[in-house]
Amino acid sequence: MPINITMPALSPTMEEGNLSKWLVKEGDKVKSGDVLAEIETDKATMEVESVDEGTVAKLVVAAGTEGVKVNALIAILAADGEDVSAAASSGGGASPAPKAEAAPAPKAEAAPAQKASEPAPSAAAPAPASSGGARPFSSPLARRLAKEAGLDLSAVSGSGPHGRVVKADIERAVASGGAKPAPAAAAQAAAAPAIAKGPSDDTVLKLFPEGSYELLPHDGMRKTIASRLTESSQTVPSYFVSMDCELDALMKLRAEINKSSPMKKTDKGEVPAFKLSVNDFIIKAMALALRDVPMANASWTSTARVLHKHADVGVAVSIPDGLITPIVRKAETKTLSAISNEVKDLARRARDKKLKPEEYQGGTTSVSNLGMFGVSNFTSIVNLPQASIVSIGAGVEKPIVKNGEIKVGTVMTATFAFDHRVIDGALGAELASAFKRYIENPMAMLV
Repeated sequence: MPINITMPALSPTMEEGNLSKWLVKEGDKVKSGDVLAEIETDKATMEVESVDEGTVAKLVVAAGTEGVKVNALIAILAADGEDVSAAASSGGGASPAPKAEAAPAPKAEAAPAQKASEPAPSAAAPAPASSGGARPFSSPLARRLAKEAGLDLSAVSGSGPHGRVVKADIERAVASGGAKPAPAAAAQAAAAPAIAKGPSDDTVLKLFPEGSYELLPHDGMRKTIASRLTESSQTVPSYFVSMDCELDALMKLRAEINKSSPMKKTDKGEVPAFKLSVNDFIIKAMALALRDVPMANASWTSTARVLHKHADVGVAVSIPDGLITPIVRKAETKTLSAISNEVKDLARRARDKKLKPEEYQGGTTSVSNLGMFGVSNFTSIVNLPQASIVSIGAGVEKPIVKNGEIKVGTVMTATFAFDHRVIDGALGAELASAFKRYIENPMAMLV
C-alpha cells in the first residue's frame, strides 16, 4: 500500500512550514533514517527523515513552497514490491473520513480539495496524541472549527484515519452538545485584552509619495517576532528594576582566567580552549541568582505558577533581519568555560538557522546585551512563557564614592523586566540584588 509523507510538526507550536529543498527525487529508493527534505520553520531549517522503506513515487509539493500546513501531503512512497506508477496515481491510498451518522452532509466539503487537506497520517507525520494532555491528532480545519466553537479537542472522538479528528466530528459534537468546552474558555475570552489595531496597510502607504519606498515582505521570522512581542506587550503587566553593578573585580578575574586557558589543536592551529566574555559571567550570575531566589524562577499559567527546577537562560542573538534566543539549559550547574563554548556554538548555529526548536523554545529567563554598541541602559519585553529578562548596558568608567573617597570604577547598568503576575516588586528586587552580588563578587561563581 502506498505510504503518505506529510508535513511534520517540528515543534509543539508549529502550524505550517516552508518546504525549502527536496534531498530525494522521484524514483529514488529510501530507507529508514534517510533525509528526505529540508523544512524551514520561523527560525530554523530542519531535516525530515523517513521512517519507512520504499521508492519515492511522487513529490506532491514542489521545493520552495511556502506555508505548507502541518499534516498536508507532501510526497508518496511506494512500498517494496509495489508498482511505483500505480502508487503515484493512487494519491497514496488516502481514504476519506467516514461520515458521522448524526452529522448533516457538509455543504462545502464535497470538493476534492478538502479531502486533500486531510490526508491519512504517515510515518513522517506526528504520532496521534495520547490522552495525557498532548496535542490531539486532528486536521487543521477541525482545529479551527473547534477553536471557533470553544470545544476541547481532547474530548472529541475522531472518526478519521487512525482516529484523527476531522470536520464531521466537530460538527457532530456541536450538534449533540457532547464535547466539553475548552478549559476556562469563557473566562479566558472575557479576560483577553482587546488587540490594538493600527492603521491599515493602504492608509500607511498613502502617507508616502509613490516611488519613494520599496516593500520588503515579512518573512516567517519577522511575522513570529511581531506576533509574540505583541502578545507579550498586551498580556504581561511588566515593571522594571535597574541596578548599577561594578565590573572591576569581574574584569580582573576574567583576564586571569583567559590567561590561564590551556591550548588545544584545531585545523587553524593551536587556540585557547576557551575565551570568556563578560556576557558569560552575566549568564552565570543570572542563573545562580534564580537558584538563590527560586520563587522568581517561574512561569505563569491561568491555574498555577510553574516553578522551574533549573535556570534555563536564553541569550538574545542578532541574526540577519531577525532575533533568536537560544537557551543554555541548567546554566546554574555549568562552569563558565562550558557556558562560553556552548553560547558560541548556539550563536553560530543560530546564524546558520540550524538550531532545533528545543534549543530556542521555552527557557526560564533571558539575557539581552547591547553593551557592545555603547548603549548605556535599555528595557526589554518579557519573552513568554518566561517571567523575567535582564537588559545589559555598556560598562563605562564613572566616579564611585567608597568610604568617603571618590574613585573611578567601571559600572554597568542592568535593567530587569518582570511579569508582575509571577514576580512581585520585592521578589524582583531580591533577584536583582542577588545578580548584583555575583557580578561584583565573581569568585563566588567559581565555587
